[in-house]
Amino acid sequence: MRLQNKKLIWIPAAIGITLIAGTLVLAFSHTPRPVKTTPPPVKAPVAVKKTLFGLPADSFRITEGTIQRNELLSGILERYGLDRSTIYNLSRKSRPVFDIRKMKAGSRYLVFSSKDSSAKTAYFVYQANPVDYVLYDLRDSIRITTGKRPVTTRVRSVGGAISGGSMYSSLERLNGNPLLVPQLVNIFAWAIDFYHLQEGDWFKIVYEENYVPDGPAGLGNIRSAVFSHDGEKFYAFYFQPDPGKPGAYYNEQAKSLRQAFLKAPLKYSRITSHYTKRRFHPVQHRWKAHLGTDYAAPTGTPIMSTGDGTVIASTYSRFNGNYVKIRHNSTYTTQYLHMSRRAVHAGQRVKQGQVIGYVGSTGLATGPHVCYRFWKNGQQVDALKQHFTPTEPVAAADLPRFDSLMRLQKGKLEDMPLDTAEEEPEEVLASAL
Repeated sequence: MRLQNKKLIWIPAAIGITLIAGTLVLAFSHTPRPVKTTPPPVKAPVAVKKTLFGLPADSFRITEGTIQRNELLSGILERYGLDRSTIYNLSRKSRPVFDIRKMKAGSRYLVFSSKDSSAKTAYFVYQANPVDYVLYDLRDSIRITTGKRPVTTRVRSVGGAISGGSMYSSLERLNGNPLLVPQLVNIFAWAIDFYHLQEGDWFKIVYEENYVPDGPAGLGNIRSAVFSHDGEKFYAFYFQPDPGKPGAYYNEQAKSLRQAFLKAPLKYSRITSHYTKRRFHPVQHRWKAHLGTDYAAPTGTPIMSTGDGTVIASTYSRFNGNYVKIRHNSTYTTQYLHMSRRAVHAGQRVKQGQVIGYVGSTGLATGPHVCYRFWKNGQQVDALKQHFTPTEPVAAADLPRFDSLMRLQKGKLEDMPLDTAEEEPEEVLASAL
């Protein structure tokens, strides 16, 4: 009886276990239907249209050329099918925008013509330089506009020793840009005599070089430079107190590198004769040019150099008497005549305000005075009519900003090895011209 009861108890249990197992088998053996997913549509590559001077270049047949010597715009446009009436209207309308007579030989031009069989000229572009251009729209009515190409500025550095006494040859050896030379001369003209560089002199420069889409577009500013000349270091740092105006170059003490001339070579004097192309000479008793300014003063009054420079003559002549001539830089030279005696010798470096001689009446002179003569680019000019850039130091309010920039640039110069030329890749600036 007990055995029968035990069998009866296990039968329902076995049935339950069987049902649960079957359910699990069905559950785990069920294969879900794959979910259909739609792949994202493949985007066709966007065709980038090439533009040139703001025009869709692919829509035209483009011809490039260079203006030849003595070639006129009219002759160029006639070759591309424009009649004389159209050329005349173009010339007339261009005057307020750009004078076509200023187109220079060697400048580049481009002609945009239609691609159909007529090959009609639609646009003419004149490039005054790699950046600036004039666009002539020759379609229904003539329209003339000016523009600038986009410019990318890269910062480069170059440093080396002077070889052969020439800045050009030194830069050439380092594959540096030769256009740096005239910029350096302008910056350091008041401190360095570039005509007398010597072995042992050296330089380091951090500068900007500009590029347009198809190549170099000239130099930007020299950001900083140091020039060691005759054992003395000269620094230059470009600084813009007002971002909207051109900057200037200052030394590490925030003083301007451009030095104006003294107004006169004497502290106390009076002008007795001005620069003129026609004056009655008091000794020769005839009319002739007087290309100087006479300052009268007692004999022995000290005569000062009006600017830094190198004495290129200290001698005596029949008409000039004792005189001193000083070259200040590649642009300016001064001369001081009729001295009683000279205080400097040829080849000597002098500073602005340094005594170079004393007032006298030697040569063709009726009384004690100094005749002060002034040369600019090899031509004698009136010293009193020359205008020079103000030489104020950095303003006190701008000193913290200048000091920060100066320390950064000076550190770059000091870390730069000689005999090197490289680009600073992190310093690539895109201009929005």
